[in-house]
Amino acid sequence: MAGQDSSLAQFPGLHWRLLGPFRAGRVTAVAGVPGDPRTYYFGTPGGGIWKTNDGGRVWRPISDSVPVPSIGALAVAPSNPDVIYAGTGEQTRGRGVYRSSDAGKTWTSAGLEDVPYIQAVIVDPRKPDIVVVGANSLGFAILWHPLPKSAATNNRGIFRSEDGGKTWKKVYTNDANLGVVDMCADPDHPSTIYAAVYKPEFGSGKSSAPPTSDIIKSTDGGVTWSPLASKGLPEKARGRLGLSVAAGTSGRRLYAIMQQGFFRSDDAGANWYQSTNDPRILGSPYFSRIFSDPHNPDVLYVAQTSMYRSTDGGKTFDAFAGAPSGDDFHVAWINPQNSDHMIFGVDQGALVSVDAGRSWSSWYNQPTGQFYHVSTDNQFPYRVYGAQQDSGTAAVLSRSNYGQTMLQDWYSVAGFEYAFIAPDPVHPNYIFSNGWYESVVRYDSSTGEIATMFEKGHKYRGSNMPPLVFSPQDPSVLYLAMQMVLQTSDGGRSWQEISPDLTNYVPKPGADEKPDTQNPPAAITALAPSPVQAGVMWAGTSDRVVQLTRDGGRTWKKVTPPRPRGADADSLHRAVASGRRHRVRHHWRDARIDCA
Repeated sequence: MAGQDSSLAQFPGLHWRLLGPFRAGRVTAVAGVPGDPRTYYFGTPGGGIWKTNDGGRVWRPISDSVPVPSIGALAVAPSNPDVIYAGTGEQTRGRGVYRSSDAGKTWTSAGLEDVPYIQAVIVDPRKPDIVVVGANSLGFAILWHPLPKSAATNNRGIFRSEDGGKTWKKVYTNDANLGVVDMCADPDHPSTIYAAVYKPEFGSGKSSAPPTSDIIKSTDGGVTWSPLASKGLPEKARGRLGLSVAAGTSGRRLYAIMQQGFFRSDDAGANWYQSTNDPRILGSPYFSRIFSDPHNPDVLYVAQTSMYRSTDGGKTFDAFAGAPSGDDFHVAWINPQNSDHMIFGVDQGALVSVDAGRSWSSWYNQPTGQFYHVSTDNQFPYRVYGAQQDSGTAAVLSRSNYGQTMLQDWYSVAGFEYAFIAPDPVHPNYIFSNGWYESVVRYDSSTGEIATMFEKGHKYRGSNMPPLVFSPQDPSVLYLAMQMVLQTSDGGRSWQEISPDLTNYVPKPGADEKPDTQNPPAAITALAPSPVQAGVMWAGTSDRVVQLTRDGGRTWKKVTPPRPRGADADSLHRAVASGRRHRVRHHWRDARIDCA
C-alpha cells in the first residue's frame, strides 16, 4: 500500500466530503435500549454503526474509530445499556468483537480478531460481561454460492466470554464445515440459548450436497451445547435456518423458518409441524429470520420481501411493513418492555416505530447506500452517478445551491440496482446504464424517457454488471463487455463485435446453452480503455483471464499474471479487475497496468 500512500501525498489539498445522497442502504444489525424509546442503533455491511437519540429523526455515525466498516451483529447489555457489543464482518471481513462501555462514544477491541464474520451476539441479561458469539468463517457469499473444500476453516463456531471479551473460550464445534447463522435466547429462561448451525454447499457436481442447517441448544448460558431432536423438520437441504422462542410459553414454543417453509414446535423443539403453507413465508439464503413479540406468544414477524406478521401463532400472515414487491427486510428488535417500540433493518435502511407500526421514521436521513460503481459527466456542476444495491441508480450534483446535498439535488437515471453508468460525453441529457438481465438502457434527463438499446438474447453471456464505458478518444464510441467486447457508434442503435470470446470457457458438446442469469459460465467483468493511448484496452474476465489489445480490438493477447505465492486466486482476480497495480505489479511478465 506504500505506492497508494505516496500517490495520495501528491495531493495534500484534496479532502473527502459527503455528496450523499441521503438514501439509506442495507442494514445488517439493529438494537435498542429497553428503558429509552428514543435510542436505537443499527449496523451496516460497509458503513459502520449509527445511533439515534430521537427515535430515528437524526442518525449519526458512532464507530468511525473502529477500523472495520462491516458489522454483522449488535447487542446492548440489558442490565447496563451503556455496554454495547458489535460483531464485525458481514459482506467483507471483520476483526472479531468490539465493545463500548459508554453508549457508543468510544470503542475497544474485545477479542476474536481472527474470527472474520460474526452473525450473532447474545449478552447475559444479568451480567454485561458474559457474552456469547456465533460466527462463520465466510461472509455473505457463503449463503449463495458453492464453495471449494479449501474454504473450510476452524475460525467459526460459538465462543463465550465471562470477562467482557478479555478472554474467550470456544464452546461449540471444531467442524471446519459448520458456521452459525442465527442465535436466540429464551425470554423466560435466558440461560437457554438456541443456535442454527449452517453447512454450505461445498464443491460442485454429483459429489456436492445442498446447503443445510441443524439446531443446537444450550441450557447453561452457552457453556455446553447439544443437538436438538427436531422430529418433523425436513431431513435434508434445509438451507439457511432462522429461529425464535415465543415469550410467555416457558420455553416450549419455538418457531423455525427454512427454504421448505415455516415450522412450529410446542415442546421445546422435540417435535415440529408446518403451521402454514403460505408460499410467501419461506426462508432463503437472503431471508431466514423470525422475531417474536416479547409480550404475546401468538404475535411474530418474518423477514422477507416485506415484514410479515402473524397474530395467531404462525397459522396466517399479513404484510405488516414495506412493499411485498421487494423492500427486503432482514432484522428487527422489539422492545421487551413495550412492544409498540421497534426498529427494523431493511435493504433501504433502518426504520423506527414507537406506535406499533402505525407510523415509521424515514430512511432518507441515512447516507449509507451501497454503490457498486461511480462515474461522472462533463457538466458544470458535474453529476456523480452510481447504482445502489436494491434501490436503483442515482445521480447527485457535485455542488448544491444549499451548501449541502438536499433531496432535490439527486434523482434516478434508470438502470438496475447493480450497474455501470456511462453518461454520454456529447449529449449530456443521455445516460446509458445496465438494465435487467444484462441489457443496456438509455435515460433522457430532458424528457424522462427510458429506452432499451441492447438486449443480449441467447448469443451473449454477460456478468451481472456488464462493463459499459465510452472511449476516451472518440466520445461517439460506447463499449459493452459480454464474453466479447461490443461497440456502438450510433447511440446504441447498432452494435459490432470487436473481439472474440475473451474467456477460457469452452461449452461441452451438446450442452444446454440456456443462459444462467445468476451464474453465467464466464464473461468479461472489467474493461478499461487507455485514457492516454488510442486503441489500447484491457479486459478481465470472471474466470480470471486478463486480455490486452493495442490495435482497437483487431488482435488480443492474454497477459494474465501468474498467481502470486501465498495469494488465493480470488484476491488476485479482484486486484487485476480493479487495476490495483500495487498488489500485483511484480508479477506481470509482458504487460504493465499503467494503461499507457
